[in-house]
Amino acid sequence: MTAAKVFVFALLFLAMTGCTPKEQTNRTARKLTVVSTLFPLYDMARSIGGEFADVSLLLPPGVEAHSFEPRPGDILRLNNADIFIYTGEFMEPWAESLIKGLDTRRLLVINASSGISLLKQGNGRGHSDGHRHEEGMDPHIWLDFDNARTMVGTILSGFIARDPAHGATYRQNAATYAARLEELDQKYRVGLATCGSRTIIHGGHFAFGYLAQRYSLHYVSAFPPSGESEPNARQMAEMVDLIRKTGTGTLFIEELVSPRLADTLARETGARLTMLHAAHNVSRDDLKVGITFPALMERNLESLRQGLQCR
Repeated sequence: MTAAKVFVFALLFLAMTGCTPKEQTNRTARKLTVVSTLFPLYDMARSIGGEFADVSLLLPPGVEAHSFEPRPGDILRLNNADIFIYTGEFMEPWAESLIKGLDTRRLLVINASSGISLLKQGNGRGHSDGHRHEEGMDPHIWLDFDNARTMVGTILSGFIARDPAHGATYRQNAATYAARLEELDQKYRVGLATCGSRTIIHGGHFAFGYLAQRYSLHYVSAFPPSGESEPNARQMAEMVDLIRKTGTGTLFIEELVSPRLADTLARETGARLTMLHAAHNVSRDDLKVGITFPALMERNLESLRQGLQCR
């Protein structure tokens, strides 16, 4: 077949499919548009998608996840996306309502908690801030790195279902990310094996139960599990006694959460405040420089080793 005949045949094919050459190229080259609710999901998705996905974070940088309220523009943004990733009904109850208003015939919705058994909130403490914690479940699943690997697999399956043509790349990227999480897990096991204290005392809302369970630590949070938005006087006194008894002189605080209560406990006990990042969201500066979830967890390990007096 001559070159001229090939060209004519190609034009006829494009005419029958209703695509111009430019449209056909754009359709083939178009990246997946992915929107995620929380930072760990965003980091996993952008790592898996690589060059074939445009991934964005629904939460504006610096906004505390628990108090987030979707705006009308978010619905439009999601209806123009290919994939929406959230953590589940217990972490983002507002996402459940949001999904009801979306055209899910086109949009693939991924519940990243699929296949993961949620823990009940332990130590008799927790918080009431917009999560469905009144039902006693802890949704901070990504802070157990085994759960995080499961989340990577769930997101990978969604990417392949939506864009099978780039499945091999997605699988390789996911394997690399999962290996990084496994490496982190081993670092935590070694780094937290010989600590002077085994108790994480947290001046914020209940977030680190999964991390504590995985590495055989005791975890106590200042906020009560339900009803009250803040601890009462008796609970504050119990926290003061616990800080003094552990003898570490460290009170952990959380990113993007007011440290007012933690400051009060620190003044009462002389404890130093040390950051633990639950990774719900990140600051604008961290997002701009491309901070990753594993990098935040590396910071956490150093904070824990210092605060728990690990050798």
